[in-house]
Amino acid sequence: MDGTPQEITNLVGREVYSNNGVFVGEVRDVHLDFERQTVTELALQDLNNELFHGRIDPGKGVMVPYRWVRAVGDVILINDVVERYKEEEEEKAIA
Repeated sequence: MDGTPQEITNLVGREVYSNNGVFVGEVRDVHLDFERQTVTELALQDLNNELFHGRIDPGKGVMVPYRWVRAVGDVILINDVVERYKEEEEEKAIA
């Protein structure tokens, strides 16, 4: 994050991409820890079907820990954890 204060509501509706530039989903909601005054999770919807096929029912969303967020700008960049998880599953299926 660049340290620039942002309105939390500005996160809603932004597209989320992995570090590798793969579309993950769109922010639907933001979960907060009021005691610490921090964002804890992003609720994503309109997910990338290729990444989540067979794991998430169509029309459902996922929660992404905010600690995965690497940058917030016109889009939100997160660690490529989702892609790595998919690759590990594919490797298990091949073995």
